[in-house]
Amino acid sequence: MTSNRQMIAVPWQYRWQVYYRLSRLGISCWYAPYQPLYGEITTPLAAIQVWSVVQQITASRQSLVHWLNDCWNHSCLSGDR
Repeated sequence: MTSNRQMIAVPWQYRWQVYYRLSRLGISCWYAPYQPLYGEITTPLAAIQVWSVVQQITASRQSLVHWLNDCWNHSCLSGDR
């Protein structure tokens, strides 16, 4: 059986916030002092949730605004609005 344990690269100062949010989403994760954060990523949805949480916590406000505008423009162009 293959392991689904993945290191989640996040600066140490954000590790607790990412750990807490992923735990609330039901994604098993853990870390030890002076060690990286690891998560059990078993589905594509879990992988997307990990990416989203890390982005929300570590990205600059300007970067998040730009990403949101890109999503909005893509939605408008495709007629999904």
